[in-house]
Amino acid sequence: MTQHKASKQAIRARAASTGESYTRARRRLTTPSQTQRPRTIAVFGASYVGLVTGACFAELGHHVVVRDIQPEKIRRLQNGDVPIYEPGLSELIARNTDRLTFTLDVHEAVDNAEICYVCVDTPPTASGDADLSRVWAVIETLKTAAHLTAVVVKSTVPVGTGSRIRAALDDAGLANVGYAANPEFTAEGTAVNDFLHPDRIVVGAWDGATADLVAEVHQGIDGPTVVMDVASAEMVKLASNALLMTKISFINEIANVCQATGADITHVAKAVGLDHRLGPHFLKAGLGYGGSCFPKDSLALKQLASNSGYHFQLLNAVIEVNELQKRRAVQRLKSELGGLTNTRIALLGLTFKPGTDDMREAPSTVLASRLLAEGAEVRCWDPLARLDDAEPWTSTSRHTSPLDALTGTDAAIVVTEWPELQDVSWDRAVHVMRRAVILDGRNVLEPDKLRAAGFTYLGIGKG
Repeated sequence: MTQHKASKQAIRARAASTGESYTRARRRLTTPSQTQRPRTIAVFGASYVGLVTGACFAELGHHVVVRDIQPEKIRRLQNGDVPIYEPGLSELIARNTDRLTFTLDVHEAVDNAEICYVCVDTPPTASGDADLSRVWAVIETLKTAAHLTAVVVKSTVPVGTGSRIRAALDDAGLANVGYAANPEFTAEGTAVNDFLHPDRIVVGAWDGATADLVAEVHQGIDGPTVVMDVASAEMVKLASNALLMTKISFINEIANVCQATGADITHVAKAVGLDHRLGPHFLKAGLGYGGSCFPKDSLALKQLASNSGYHFQLLNAVIEVNELQKRRAVQRLKSELGGLTNTRIALLGLTFKPGTDDMREAPSTVLASRLLAEGAEVRCWDPLARLDDAEPWTSTSRHTSPLDALTGTDAAIVVTEWPELQDVSWDRAVHVMRRAVILDGRNVLEPDKLRAAGFTYLGIGKG
C-alpha cells in the first residue's frame, strides 16, 4: 500500500503562507501532483452514490453522463428535478448542467467516455450475499467498449469481485482497459461534503497507470489518496462499516447494562469518548443502525467470511444486538403500558437518520411492524420520509406535525433525532395525549423538562 505524501516542511510552509491549519494543508498536499485535464466519465446508476459521484465529478470540471434504467428517474433529472433528498445535491446539479447529462441510452453514456464508473446497488440476496446482478449487467454492456481507458467500481462488492471482472474484461478482448476499485465513504445527509472533503480516497488497482488516472480525476478534492491492491480496497469499505457498526452495538450493550444498574449512558459515553484512543464518534446509544449500507454490508461481510470458511463471531453478535435493540424498545413500552392491545402509539421520525428521506432498513419499520402485531394503532410524523418504500405503513396514519401525531395517543417513541423535535411544545403535548409516556429512542430530549411537564420519560440506557 502506498500513499501520496508531502514532507512536513512543505506542509508547514503551505500552512504558514495560506493561514490553513496543519491538517488541512497536509490534506491538500497529499494528492498526486499531476496536471489535471477534464475527463469524460460515464456513471452507471442514478441513486445516492451515482448522483453524488456524477455531480461532484462535474463540479471538479469533468464531463459526466449519468445512465440509469428507470425512465421516470431520468425524466425527472433531465427536467432538473432531483428524485432523492440530499443536502446540496440539487444545487450542485443545477450549477453544472453544462457538464452533466442524464440518459437511458447506454451508447450515449459510453461511446465518448474515457472512464466508466459503476455505482449501482448491490442489495443482499436471500442468503445474505451481495446481489451483483446489476454490476454484471453494466460489465456486460461494456464488453464492446475497447476505447475505454478504465472501468472503476464504486459499488460495494465482496472481496474478489474485481478479479472476476478483470477476467471477464480480458475474455472480452479488453485487456487494454484498466480496472480499479474506488469504494465510496459518503454518508446520506452529508454525502456531497463527504465526497469533496473525504478522510481518504481509496484506489485499488493492479497497474500504476490506472491508479494514477483515478487519483487524477479526484484532483481538487480535499483529501489524501491511498493506493493499494484491488482486494484490499474492496475490503476497506466492508471493514470500515463493520467497525462503525461494532461501536454502535457496543454502546447499545453498555446502555442496556446502564439501564439495569442505574448508570446513565450519556455520562458514560461522554467520558469514554474523551479518550483520544477511542474518540466520541458512533458512541451514541439508541435504537440501532439502519440505512442502505450498514445492514447489507454487515450481511455481505458475514457471508463473505462464511463462504471463506471463517465464522465471524464478533460481527454475528453486532448484527444480533442491533436487531434486538428495536424489539427491546417495544417490550419496554409494552411493560410500561401494561400491554399494547388497543393502544395508540406515535412514532416521531421515520427515516433511519435525520437529513435524508431514505426509509431503507429504518428502525421505524421494525417498530411499526411489531407495534401493529401487538395490536396497537400506529401514528407517525416525519418531515421527509418516503413511505412508499416501506410496507408496514398500510395501517399507519401520517401527520404533518409532531403535535398532530401525538394527539390522542398513549405513548410516543422518538425514532429519528430530527431538530424539529426540540421545538415541540411539550407542555401542550401532555394535554393532547391520552397517556403521557415518551420513550426517547435517541436520548435527544430533556428528561427533567419532560417530567416537569407531566410525562413519564423513558430514555435509552438511563437507569
